[in-house]
Amino acid sequence: MSWKNLAQTSLSDALVKHHEALEELDGIHQLIDWRKIEQQMSGIHAKKQGEAAWPPLLMFKALLLQSWYGLSDPGLEKQLARDLMFRRFINLGLSEGVPDHSTVWRFRNTLTKQGLLDTLLAEVSRQLSAKGLYIKAGEAVIVDATVIEAKQSRPRKGKDGENTQDSEAGYNVKVAANGKKTGTYGYKAHINVDEDGFVKVVDYTPGNEHDSQSLKKLLTRTEQQLYADKAYASTEHDRLLAQRGTANRILHKAKRNQPLNEQQKHQNRQWPSVRCTVERVFGILKQHYGIGKAR
Repeated sequence: MSWKNLAQTSLSDALVKHHEALEELDGIHQLIDWRKIEQQMSGIHAKKQGEAAWPPLLMFKALLLQSWYGLSDPGLEKQLARDLMFRRFINLGLSEGVPDHSTVWRFRNTLTKQGLLDTLLAEVSRQLSAKGLYIKAGEAVIVDATVIEAKQSRPRKGKDGENTQDSEAGYNVKVAANGKKTGTYGYKAHINVDEDGFVKVVDYTPGNEHDSQSLKKLLTRTEQQLYADKAYASTEHDRLLAQRGTANRILHKAKRNQPLNEQQKHQNRQWPSVRCTVERVFGILKQHYGIGKAR
């Protein structure tokens, strides 16, 4: 399987009107030696037979764009199709098609299976560090949890009379806005994301474990600010964040005979505008990556 030859530009590329907005990512090419990156992927799609594949370097650059701009696989495909700056960065001419979302997924999976993805990202970071640059995720993080239903969620009997219900899961009971209780048998995914939606830490527990029990495991000690909902409000967590010098942005929770003051009410209205990022991450994970149900 050979690689597509995309080195030659077409007439349509020559007719594109120059604008500085198209060159916003050009500086990255001066910082990274792409030849070293490409050499490490020389064995991918190197078979002589089969349809010509997208060049590995082009695909890796596309993965970088996906990470930098927080795109899903379908979102990356759409952006490559309509964004001239994206095409310029990965060196894809206007007369060419774009890799579809399944191709992006397969390429990422190939890099992961061969143990190359982390190696390549480390090489990018090493080259940037050598030039005195450092890529660092935002220091404001959001912590939250979402329920994942177990596939075997109902107590049923198998062939031998044994209970086929997932023995490692647990019941999660949630009170809806209308006051009604809903129960889900399964697990919880607890995540720590930065303000750009980059997932930093993940933890999984049975569904009956309270959200707050995973907070300490989700912290990386680099947080300057931590946002979370009222489920994480406790004196213990207040003390933990104070010891680490982390600004506490956990929503305030009223207690018996201790109503919230006006400042606390104002903060509870302001902080969700940052915290909502984690809900978007959960939506993407459930819609595109299948974590709505666990085997």
